[in-house]
Amino acid sequence: MKDIISVNEKTYKIEKLLGKGKGGYSYLTTNEKHYYVVKQIHHEPCDYYQFGNKIEAEINDYKRLTAIGIKMPKLLEADIENERILKEYIEGKTIYELVLEDKVKQSYLEQVRQMCVRLYKANTNIDYFPTNFIVQKEELYYIDFECNDYMEEWNFENWGIKYWSKTEEFLRYVKEHKN
Repeated sequence: MKDIISVNEKTYKIEKLLGKGKGGYSYLTTNEKHYYVVKQIHHEPCDYYQFGNKIEAEINDYKRLTAIGIKMPKLLEADIENERILKEYIEGKTIYELVLEDKVKQSYLEQVRQMCVRLYKANTNIDYFPTNFIVQKEELYYIDFECNDYMEEWNFENWGIKYWSKTEEFLRYVKEHKN
């Protein structure tokens, strides 16, 4: 892994890989003054999801979720040529980590359900997997920008909730993804 990554010719030092998703790799970076997240789009195959132009989708999804009023990091810059986005870094634990530690509070579930009210009203779903949510100072943030038109099958109540506690589905996922 390179130690430096650039976004629109501004360089950032890579501190660590935060995670890999369907569409890209997210890195914790710094410019020596502040921390940021740089997401590098990848084009690795994903057998259960169809993509169009990923960088364009990131920007459009961000705009859509901002208009709906979803609490998430700010999109600071988009580097179209290199397929990278620079976002605000939200420090905190993911819901995934909190599930593992048995520390998911009822208030986090209430906050995601409040997000759902806004999302469903706007005919929209987000990716409710618990790695996509950070808790900072007891506030829940959706840290991915992915969203899609609403489908009942993929809403929080029918799909997402299965991964917000130590359910059979969650424990199977943990077992299958141990390093």
